[in-house]
Amino acid sequence: MSYANITFSDRNPVKRWLQQRRLTDALQLTAGMQNISTVLDFGAGNGELSKQLIDFFPQAHVICYEPAVHLMAEARINAENFQQISFVTDIDTVSKKSIDLIYCLEVFEHLPKKEAEVALSLICSLLREGGFAIMGVPIEIYLPALYKGIFRMTRRFGEFDATPGNILKSSFGFPPQHRPVSEIAIGWLYHHHHLGFDYRRFRELIKSKPLMIMKQSASPISTLGTWFNPEVYFVVQKD
Repeated sequence: MSYANITFSDRNPVKRWLQQRRLTDALQLTAGMQNISTVLDFGAGNGELSKQLIDFFPQAHVICYEPAVHLMAEARINAENFQQISFVTDIDTVSKKSIDLIYCLEVFEHLPKKEAEVALSLICSLLREGGFAIMGVPIEIYLPALYKGIFRMTRRFGEFDATPGNILKSSFGFPPQHRPVSEIAIGWLYHHHHLGFDYRRFRELIKSKPLMIMKQSASPISTLGTWFNPEVYFVVQKD
């Protein structure tokens, strides 16, 4: 099953709307940013965000970085007609301190601790001094964990993220720590399930790097904060 089929083209209309809305809300966070000439979509999936970045930064060079071969194949098909987009599977080909703005959405919840450290260090090294990054992750604790868990149980009851015990632990703010691990690309271990991710720990990881959190914003109803919304974004600046 393609990435689009489980996200932007999912059979559930609410999930389709939420997937598109998270991109819209994330893009709106760039309002007011000046002198953006190079944008990196870090962990681009099927390249949908890379395409939409062209509308916000029509003069910018957009780098679509996706290390997973099967996802990069989808991205190339999805965004092949946009000349401003270049496709990269090896992040070492991107010059250090050369990026004005990095987007990283729906990535860190899939990464084990070591891989998350490496990815965040890469983002720091790629940003120019004073550059910005917008990182979006799901909220998988408290009320969001409960309603997401109920939805998942209707589709695949009994899987790691669709068992009453794991859902209840997350709903009380104690997500399970032993998450199933596979490999999405050579050398990159990967958590397939979102359940077990804790955005609070991710926020502390950001603070451990030379990055300043400028703004935290929840989606799709920002005024309701992280207690209700399914997604949270961190706008950070390289210190």
